[in-house]
Amino acid sequence: MNEERLSKKTFWSIMFAIFFGNFLAVLSTNTVNVALPVLMKHFDVELPSIQWVLTGFMLATGTVAPAVGYFANRISTKRLYLFALSGFVLTSVLCAISWDEHSLIAFRVLQGLFSGIIMPTTMTIVYQIIPREQQAFGISIWSLSAMLAPAIGPTLAGWIIHVADWHWLFWMNVPIGLVALLAVVKFIPMYRMSEQQRFDKLGFIMVITGSLLLLLAFGNGQGWGWASMKTLGFIIGGLLIIGLFIRRSLKQEHPLLEFRVFRYLRFSYSMLLVSIITISLYAGGLLTPLFLQNVQGASALTAGLILLPASLLMALLIPFTGRWYSKYGPVKLIVVGLLFMGCGTYMLSRLDVNTPHLEITLWMALRNVGIALANTPAMNAGMSAVKREWSGYASSINSWIRQGLASLSIGLFSSLLAARTISYVAELSTTGGDIAIIKPIAYTHGINDINFISFIMTLVGIPVAFLLKERKGKIAQQIEE
Repeated sequence: MNEERLSKKTFWSIMFAIFFGNFLAVLSTNTVNVALPVLMKHFDVELPSIQWVLTGFMLATGTVAPAVGYFANRISTKRLYLFALSGFVLTSVLCAISWDEHSLIAFRVLQGLFSGIIMPTTMTIVYQIIPREQQAFGISIWSLSAMLAPAIGPTLAGWIIHVADWHWLFWMNVPIGLVALLAVVKFIPMYRMSEQQRFDKLGFIMVITGSLLLLLAFGNGQGWGWASMKTLGFIIGGLLIIGLFIRRSLKQEHPLLEFRVFRYLRFSYSMLLVSIITISLYAGGLLTPLFLQNVQGASALTAGLILLPASLLMALLIPFTGRWYSKYGPVKLIVVGLLFMGCGTYMLSRLDVNTPHLEITLWMALRNVGIALANTPAMNAGMSAVKREWSGYASSINSWIRQGLASLSIGLFSSLLAARTISYVAELSTTGGDIAIIKPIAYTHGINDINFISFIMTLVGIPVAFLLKERKGKIAQQIEE
């Protein structure tokens, strides 16, 4: 290994240690949702109770990310990664031996905390250890681990439940996690970028409280009523607390989150693009399986198999984006990716109850190719502009925003789908048709409406992508000390 570039052996050893940890963290978000009906039957509970196995995990994942930058500086990134991986493996065992729904929910929340540490920590390692000229390819491998998990997760979970039982959704994490732990010990070097002076306890409480209020509001808005005092109070309270937290952080010498990274304009523009892509990703991931199962009557396993080719195509394409990034730069890849996403999403907004499965796979594949082309370049363009000492904070902010948007998007799209379906049922019922025929049509129209909104958001991202174009002599705006 020389000073300018890691050897191939060292590069792949580091990426191996990163890959499996991040893969596990993301996989656990995409397997348990398939098992919810099985868990309802096993524990003899209703959906509002058992859904906290999924919701609690996502809430914990989205709220812990802001503290990752501090602890990485405090105990070193390698130790933090080992701690999080060890905790994830332990809580997987606890989830597998859960004795009732309450214990399973509690252990899943703990697992979500460790998962929420793993994702930004692995991203931070890429930008702190991998030399700049190899970072685009490195982050494409990191993205592959994040995209491969949702690509195979639903199908893998459906198959495991079919041949075994739900316990193995957690037991399978143990051997993979142990291999990842050994790889981290052997291949990730011990280092520390800076010494954090003190932990901002009040800031941590503020960001946790604000994030939870927003996530709970958007996750329960449908049940509480979007115009109810409870929902509006949670949203206003969450926004107010987050706003105060940001204002307080900007005035501190050693904040929990370094929001001054947004003075790097490329990072700010990239986070806007990543937000748009994340919303589109979760819109398709939520709506298309619902259409296949609730409208066309496909099983969870069948729906997973229908979507698998498109998901695998996305996962297989991602490693190439790192090499194309070095050759073409971020703007061309992102614009082409957004155009592909827009085309695929627009066609998915024109579904009818009899749309062939092959056609759905085709449009999802086109959309997923676009996500593969746009996501990694958008992320790397911003992260590579931030100085190495702040890369941990930038990764924490990146993960905090992405995980928060994932939870918010799922809650908002679910509520919007229910509202639009009710509206279309009422509209179509005036013709006097059979309600059994009207409901699937109304549900399809609701899905089309949300996909069309996602299509418009994708188009909005295209002009933003051009703002990432590098200016001569200066890649990023420098931070004023």
